[in-house]
Amino acid sequence: MGESILNNKRILAVDDEPDVLETLEEHLEDFEGLIFDTAQDYETGYHLLRSWTYDVVILDIMGVRGFDLLNAAHALGYPAVMLTAHAMTRESLKKSIELGARAFIPKEKMADITQFLEDVLTLNHHRGWLKVFDRLGGFFNKAFGSGWQKSEEAFWDGVISGKDMSEPAILKNSCTTKNLT
Repeated sequence: MGESILNNKRILAVDDEPDVLETLEEHLEDFEGLIFDTAQDYETGYHLLRSWTYDVVILDIMGVRGFDLLNAAHALGYPAVMLTAHAMTRESLKKSIELGARAFIPKEKMADITQFLEDVLTLNHHRGWLKVFDRLGGFFNKAFGSGWQKSEEAFWDGVISGKDMSEPAILKNSCTTKNLT
């Protein structure tokens, strides 16, 4: 696929839906030297997090205890991307930010996963979230309703301004490993 920040990276995806993992693999298979590990449950995902060094982890919120895995990934210093359909709420978005996620992507936008992953690997925490809101602001407005940020305006203003975004709020059944080259 030519030069890309995703070449020669190791990525873990944890999702209880095999078709989601297959779709992610299809989007990542052309990157040179990329290793793509998958897990379909919390236990396997947690084991892999502790067993390997990852450049990025992709976590489903529902079904695999995604927030618990986010805590573990963040504690290990791995940037995490939250991928969700059923937990697409402003509360889940806020919690993802507070726990250190670097992006929050609706499954409907999986076709753009490589752009989000490249941003996570090249932008700092604050600039990465600005890019997420730039790309998905309309989607969030449609999903959550216009004015969805008003109920916690100080928090969302802080996210946009970058205040307290240098460090997040916390301290730092099947498994497959595939070399996709």
